Amino acid sequence: MGWLAAIIVGGLAGWLAEQFMKSNMGLLMNIVLGIVGAIVFNFIFGTLLGLYAAGASFSIGYLVAGFIGACILIFLVRAVRGRT
Repeated sequence: MGWLAAIIVGGLAGWLAEQFMKSNMGLLMNIVLGIVGAIVFNFIFGTLLGLYAAGASFSIGYLVAGFIGACILIFLVRAVRGRT
């Protein structure tokens, strides 16, 4: 996926995760969460279950992967913050 498409899809996935998890983050954090979330999703689910988000350009697979991964990251951040 190209950088511009990754930023757009990552931002959208991060924003969706932010709305779903009722979190308050900025635009840059949404983009980061979406992109890193897609990487986390592909690592966890690709390694464990053999599921990968496929596509060479904007695809619903990357959006879903970014959304799920971003939700996982938000959950982990909340869990760590709650312990300290």
